[in-house]
Amino acid sequence: MAETKRIFTFLLRFIAFCTTLSAVIIMVSSRQRATVLVFSFEAKYSDTPAFKYFVIVNAIVSVYGFLVLFLPSKSLLWRLVVALDASDGFFPFFYKVFTILLTSSISAALAIAYVGEKGNPIAGWLPICDQVTKYCNQVKGALIVGFVSVVLYMLLFLYSLHTVLNPLLLEKS
Repeated sequence: MAETKRIFTFLLRFIAFCTTLSAVIIMVSSRQRATVLVFSFEAKYSDTPAFKYFVIVNAIVSVYGFLVLFLPSKSLLWRLVVALDASDGFFPFFYKVFTILLTSSISAALAIAYVGEKGNPIAGWLPICDQVTKYCNQVKGALIVGFVSVVLYMLLFLYSLHTVLNPLLLEKS
């Protein structure tokens, strides 16, 4: 049973690492040049602070996922990660923080993507996705993968809470 839990946790962490890394790669590679009438412009993720925040948060979480999965267990950095890691430590610190950061970054990026898709006629902002469809499709893909990573980190957080609290709840006084 303990081996099954370890394999499940490893697979969940590996998939979460892959999704956050994929979200970064897809968002960073999203760019397209378009010409409207005589004006030429390039749409890229770095033009929008919310998309930059999305990339930075997913990159940080990817680095953490890499460290958890691939660091040698004898290193001091691994011991720090294990001491603060929810399933091996006393409190679900990293999963809680990363779940909150991922949720806030996806929310900010979704708000900007919505304005890019639909515009805001009251503010006078026109939708741009009709002119840069490839760019908008890549951003949508990054946001979908980012949402999957939020769900996976939420599952890791809930699983770590279960792992930490289950022995406490089953204790007889």
